[in-house]
Amino acid sequence: MAFSSTMQPVSAQVPSTAQSLFVRYLLAVLIDLVVLGLFNEYSSKVEIDGFTTALLAAVLLQLLLKLTLVLEHKVAGWFKTRPGTAWKVGRFFAAWLILFGSKFVILEAIVFAFGNDVQFFGALHGVLTLIVVLIVMILAEELVARTYRRLADWPVGSKPGAGRDGETAA
Repeated sequence: MAFSSTMQPVSAQVPSTAQSLFVRYLLAVLIDLVVLGLFNEYSSKVEIDGFTTALLAAVLLQLLLKLTLVLEHKVAGWFKTRPGTAWKVGRFFAAWLILFGSKFVILEAIVFAFGNDVQFFGALHGVLTLIVVLIVMILAEELVARTYRRLADWPVGSKPGAGRDGETAA
C-alpha cells in the first residue's frame, strides 16, 4: 500500500453507512466515558467504582439517550400530523415530558444495572446532577461533531493556522 506525504493511504475508501455509524457511536461512548471520568474525578456529586464500570455506564447512557430521542421523535411525529395550536402545544409538552421524565428512568436504570458502583448525589436524589452530566456529554459530543465537520474543509497536508489554500499568513 502506498502512502502520501501525510502518512495517509493514497487511495482511501469512503466508509459504508454501517462503518460510519459504528465510528459515530464508538466516539460518542468514548466522549461519554471521558465526561463521566472527569465528573468522577473532579466532582463530589458523581462516584463511579472503576474504569470498567464507567465504560459500561457510558454505553448504557448512550443507548438510553438514543432510545429517548427515538421515542421523542416518534411522539412528535404523531402530534405533527394533527392540525391546530392545541396539538402543537401538546407536542411541546409531550417532548418536554419525555426528555425530562426520561432522566428519572435513566437514573433508575443505572441504579438497577450498577447499584452503588455508579452514584449521582445532589438535588432530587441525584437527578439534577445526572441532568448536568448528560448536558455536558451532549455538548461535548456536539463540539467534537462540529470540529469534525469543519475539518472537512481543510486541504490535505495543510498546516494548522494555514488558510484554505494551505499557505500560512505572513
